[in-house]
Parts: sequence; structure tokens; C-alpha cells
Amino acid sequence: MSKHVSETPATQLLRARKVVFTEHAYEYLEHGGALHSAEVLGVDPFSVVKTLIMQDQSARPLVVLMHGNRKVSTKNLARQIGAKSVEPCAPDVANRHSGYLVGGTSPFGTRKTMPVYIEASILELPSILINGGRRGYLVGIAPQVCVDLLAAKPVQCALAD
Repeated sequence: MSKHVSETPATQLLRARKVVFTEHAYEYLEHGGALHSAEVLGVDPFSVVKTLIMQDQSARPLVVLMHGNRKVSTKNLARQIGAKSVEPCAPDVANRHSGYLVGGTSPFGTRKTMPVYIEASILELPSILINGGRRGYLVGIAPQVCVDLLAAKPVQCALAD
């Protein structure tokens, strides 16, 4: 167990729900993203999960959890969730919806409750690293936690990078 790094809405929720997690701090790099954190922490970027705040054609926000080295096919996602279109939110809009800064967005403890979609293959991993609610801070959890705590629905919308 690494030393306790940070108390965020995300870690408060995880602790309140008795979720076992590990903490992984690293030096945040602007626009470094999941590939940077995976490299610094020495893990496969496929097991680092990005939290993306997107919106449908009516500007309703939603959360997409995606492998660090994959992009989201917004077309496939829209089709699977019954939306006409899906697009990433502008950073300031994403910050408003989630209550986190882009680059430090966790799907846990968001300001607004939003539907969460998880790339199905993430659920096959033994464990994942996902943002813990601040830049340069990931938590290690079992991927099933996303389903149990967030009612994340599996979708298939990954594009190879």
C-alpha cells in the first residue's frame, strides 16, 4: 500500500463504499494523458483508464471510460446508447459537469450524476488504474467497481490509436 496521497471526492466515495484501492501519484504533464501516466508508472496503457466527459446531441453529459491507448468511436457509442450523436465536451463544460479539472477527472464523486459507459474489454482486466480526482493521481481498483458503484454500462466503441 503506497502512502495516502490525496483526499478527493473520488477517494471519499471509494472509502465510504469500502472499496479497496491503491494510490499512484506521478508528475502531471499537461496534455500527457494516460500514455504519460502509464509510462511514468511503468504500466501498460491498456490498463490505464481515461475518464472522458462527452455529451449527446441534446448536450446531455455522459461519462465514457476508455483504455488509455484507445480512442472512442463516437459513432459506435451513439448507436449503442440510442443517441443521434456523441461528442467530447469542451474542457470548461466538462469541468462544470464533473466538478474536476480536465486531466484530473474521476468518474467517482462527480458533481452531477451522469450515465457512465465503460468499454467492455476493460471489464476483462484484473485491475485498472483510473483517475483519483486530481491531476497526477491515479487509483488502482478492480474494473467491476465501475459497474458496482457507477452502474457503468458496457459498450464496444474502442478504436485502436
